Amino acid sequence: MRNRRLLAILSIATPALFVASIAVADAAPGAAETYKAKCASCHGADGSGATAVGKSMKIRDLRSPEVQKQTDTDLQKIMSDGKGKMPAYKSKLSVADISSMVAFVRGMAKK
Repeated sequence: MRNRRLLAILSIATPALFVASIAVADAAPGAAETYKAKCASCHGADGSGATAVGKSMKIRDLRSPEVQKQTDTDLQKIMSDGKGKMPAYKSKLSVADISSMVAFVRGMAKK
């Protein structure tokens, strides 16, 4: 009886986990494309800010502990409203897109 319950739970949970993992995998390429189109020209492909524009504006390395220690809300606000010379993206990206970008930046953290 106990094994049947476990089997029933697994038969319901496994497909849900599979679908969730597909959704995450699908979101990553979209975030990467958005980053490439909107951010990489200043922040660089790797987030280091080692581009001509990044160096001239003294952009922080997105992988650095200084950036990574900021809360998701802080990063979302910066991306939405802009900061300094960084433009605001709230009229160009959805809230979901900005959240995906925060997750993308989190993935850049230096190991």
